[in-house]
Amino acid sequence: MTPTSLCCISNTVCVMGSSTQFGSSLIIRLLEKGFTVHAAIQNHGDEVELMSICDKKRLKVFCLDLFDYHSIIDALKGCSCLFYSFEPPKDHSTIYDEYMAEIEVRAAHNVLEACAQIDTIEKVIFTSSATAIIWGFDDKKSSSHVDLDEKHWSDINFCRKYKLWYALSKTLAEKTAWGLAMDRGINMVSINSGLLMDHDLNIKNPYLKGAKEMYENGVFVSVDVDFLVDAHICVYEDVSSYGRYLCFNHIINTIDDAINLANKLSPLPSSPPSFEKDSKIIQQRISNKKLNKIMIKKIDGCKIDI
Repeated sequence: MTPTSLCCISNTVCVMGSSTQFGSSLIIRLLEKGFTVHAAIQNHGDEVELMSICDKKRLKVFCLDLFDYHSIIDALKGCSCLFYSFEPPKDHSTIYDEYMAEIEVRAAHNVLEACAQIDTIEKVIFTSSATAIIWGFDDKKSSSHVDLDEKHWSDINFCRKYKLWYALSKTLAEKTAWGLAMDRGINMVSINSGLLMDHDLNIKNPYLKGAKEMYENGVFVSVDVDFLVDAHICVYEDVSSYGRYLCFNHIINTIDDAINLANKLSPLPSSPPSFEKDSKIIQQRISNKKLNKIMIKKIDGCKIDI
C-alpha cells in the first residue's frame, strides 16, 4: 500500500471517539497545535465536559450516530483528516461479544464510505488494536525467533474458537476499513494500539481477555495516552506514513510488570511470596520498529528547525 501525497493539509480535522480520555487528549493537543477540530460525540452530555476543557473558538461539537450516514457526513464536512476510534453506541451494551463485532464492522464501513464522499478528506487515521495482530501464531514450532509486526493479522477462526471477541471485532473492523480504503482510493493509516493505560482501565477491559497467554507469548504490550496521541499526530503530519503502525511504549514481560498491572486493575494486599525472587524475562516477540522510525524522524526534524 503506497502513500498518497497530501497536496496541502487544511487546518480543520475531525475526531470521532471524542468522549474517551484518549479522544479528549487528542483534541486538546490538536487545538494546542493550532488546528480547528470537529469533535464528533455519540453520548449526549459529553459535549459539556469537552467544551469546559477546550478552546471553544476552534472546537465544533457534532452529535454522531455511527449508523446515521448524514450525521457522519456533517461532522466530516470541511475536514482534511479524520481521526477515528470506535466507541460502542450508547444504546448498545459495552460487553464485547460476537454481536459487538458486527456493530464495529458496520460502523467502520459507514465511516469509510462517508470519507469517500468528502472531497476535502486527505487522510484517515484509523485507531485499531494490537489484538488485531497477535492472535493465532505459534512460534514454538519454529527454531527461529519471529517478531510479530504490522504484516501480521490475527486469525479470525482462532479468535472465534477461543471467544476472543475484542480481538475479533478489531480485526474484522480494520480489515473492512482497509478494504474500503483501497477500493475508494482513501489514504488511510492504522494505529494498532497496545493496552491503553488510561484512568478508566479496570479488570473488565476487553483487551485483557487472554492476558496470561499474551504475557507468556511475549506480546503483552501497553501504551500511555500521551504516547498514543503523539503517534496519531506524527503519522498524520508525515506525508510518507502508510499502512499499519504497531503502537506501544511498554511490554509486560516480567513478574514485576505483571504484578504492577494487576495492582492497577485490582489492588493486591501484598506480592505473592513465590513471585518475589522470580527474575524471569519473557522474550519479546512483537516489534514497533516501524512507528519508532517515523517518530524519531519527527524528533530529528524538530531539532533541525531549532
